[in-house]
Amino acid sequence: MSIATKKRLIAAAAAVAAGALLLSGCSTGGSGGGSTSGASGSADAAKDQADYNPQPRENLKEGGTFTTATTEISAQFNPFHADGTLYTSNVWRWYNPVIALFDADGTWHANEDYLSDVKKEDVDGKTVVTYTINPKAQYNDGTPIDWKSFENTWKSNDGENKDYAVSSTDGYVQIESVKAGKDDRQAVVTFKGEYAWVDGLFNFLLNPEVKDANMFNTAYVETPHAEWGAGPYTVDNYDKNNGTISFKRNDKWWGDKGLLDSRTFKTMESSASINAFKNGEIDATSASSQDRLAQVKDMKDINILRGGSTANYLLMLNSAAPSLDDLQVRTAIMKGIDRSVIAKIEFQGLDYTEKEPGSFNQFSYQPGYQDNYAKAGLGFDKDAAAKLLDEAGWKQAKDGDIREKDGKKLSIQFTTLGDDPTSAAEAKAINSMLAEIGVDAKIENRPSSEFSEVYTKREFGMFMMGFSSSDPFGFAYFCQIYCSDSTLNLSGTATPEMDKEIAEIAKIGNPDDQIKQGNELEAKLLKETAGIMPMYNGPTIVAVKKGLANYGAGLFFQGKPQDLGWEK
Repeated sequence: MSIATKKRLIAAAAAVAAGALLLSGCSTGGSGGGSTSGASGSADAAKDQADYNPQPRENLKEGGTFTTATTEISAQFNPFHADGTLYTSNVWRWYNPVIALFDADGTWHANEDYLSDVKKEDVDGKTVVTYTINPKAQYNDGTPIDWKSFENTWKSNDGENKDYAVSSTDGYVQIESVKAGKDDRQAVVTFKGEYAWVDGLFNFLLNPEVKDANMFNTAYVETPHAEWGAGPYTVDNYDKNNGTISFKRNDKWWGDKGLLDSRTFKTMESSASINAFKNGEIDATSASSQDRLAQVKDMKDINILRGGSTANYLLMLNSAAPSLDDLQVRTAIMKGIDRSVIAKIEFQGLDYTEKEPGSFNQFSYQPGYQDNYAKAGLGFDKDAAAKLLDEAGWKQAKDGDIREKDGKKLSIQFTTLGDDPTSAAEAKAINSMLAEIGVDAKIENRPSSEFSEVYTKREFGMFMMGFSSSDPFGFAYFCQIYCSDSTLNLSGTATPEMDKEIAEIAKIGNPDDQIKQGNELEAKLLKETAGIMPMYNGPTIVAVKKGLANYGAGLFFQGKPQDLGWEK
C-alpha cells in the first residue's frame, strides 16, 4: 500500500506500507517488545506509543553513514507543490531549513538554528505571530533567511494566484499579511481573524528566489536546487536513473556540525529493501508486516522498535471511474468490506491490535477523537450493501454472480502497487468480499515506483494507500482531505457547498471547539461522499542497526537532522 502524506498534513507523500519506511520524522530507540495497541485521548497516550532512541549529541560519535530504502525519489522536489510526496518531504528536510521541531506527542518547538524567538498574540481579534530570525541564517546561495522567506512561502500557498499548483492552501489562506518587524530579520504574520493552528505553518520555507508560479511548478522537477537550500547538510549526488540521492555536510552551515559523513536514500521495491537490510546495505527498514518482521527479528546487532502510527491507511474510490459516480454504489462498496478482516491480515504476527479508525483528522490517541465513520453509518453490513446495489439498478441473478445494469457488469479497476505479500493478501480479501455482493474488483498490479503516476493521474477505480501526518494539527488540514479542489483526496466526491462548510469550521479560533464541530462535519461528509474509507492506522515497527540514535518509531517526533547519528 502506498502513502500520500498530509501536509502537516502537507499533501503528498508516498510509501509502501510494509516496505519503505513510512516515517516523516527522525527517531529510534532501544529494542521494543510486547503488545502495541491503539491508545486513546491524551498526550501521555501519544508518548507511550513512541519507541526511539533519543540521545544528546554528546553521546554520539562524529562520522559514519546512514542509508535507507525509499519507494521513489519523487520527480517533484518542491514539497509545497501538488505533486510532492512523502518522499519529497523526507528528502527536502535533509538540505533545506527545518524551522520546527516536534516531540513525539506533537509538542512544537522552534528550531533555534533558524528562530531566536516566536511570539503569539491576539491583537484586536486577530492572531499575530512574530518570528525573530537567527541573524546567521542564510541560504546556500547567500540569500538571507529573513521576512521575505515567510512572505514568499505565504504568497505561494495562499491560493490567490491559481497558477501555483499548491498541495494545499490550509492556514495560509487565513493570513492577512506578512511584513517586516523591527528589521528584515523579523517576520510579523497577521491573520484575518483568530487562527487555531499557527504551529502548523512555516515549518518549511521557500527561498525568495522561487519568484513566480512557473518557477514554483517547474524549477524543482528532477532538480533539487541545493543552492536554494540551507542546513547542516547539502546535496552530494542525485542520480535520477538509479533513483538515489545522497547528502554531505554543508560547509556554509552556521550551527552544530552534522554528525554523519553522509546520508543516502535508495529507491527499492519492498522485497529488495528487506534483503538489503539483511545484507547490511541499508541501516533501517520497516518491519510492520508479518513477513518482514519474521525475516529480521532474530538478526544479531539490531533493534526492533515499536510505536504508534501517524498514518491513516485507506481505500480510495475514484468517482470518475465507471460505475463509481453513483453514491449508492460507493456506499455499498464501503458497507461490503469487513475492515476487521483486513486488519487481521495486516497485523498478523505483529502482536498488535487496534479499534477500527473513524477519522482522517484525529488519531485515537489524541484528545477530542471521535469515530466519525461509525457515526456516518458506513460500517460493515453485507445485506445493506446488497440492498443499495439493488436500489441502484445493479441486478444479481444469483449469489456469486457479478451484477449487471444496462448490459454492463459492475466491474471496478482495483489498482495495487508493489510486491509486498501482505498488501497482496489484503487486495485478494477485498476482491472476495466484494464478489459476495456482486462487485468485480479487478486487481491490476503495478510497480510501487509508479505510485505518483497512478495517484496523480487517477489511474484507478479503487486504490489502497495512506495519508501520513507530519504534525498533530489534523483539523488544520480538514480541507486537504475533504475539499473539492483537494490534491490529496482524489476521489472527486466533494462539492463547493462542502468547501464552504469546511471554511466555516476553519474560522473557529479555539482548538477544542474546532475539533468538536469538525467531528460533526466530518461524519456528515463521510456519509455524503463515500469516497475514502479508513482501513487501519497500524503500528510503526522499524528494524535498525544497533547504535542508531534519534531515528525510528517516533510518532510525531521531528529532530534536528544534524543530531541523527551513531552512539559512541
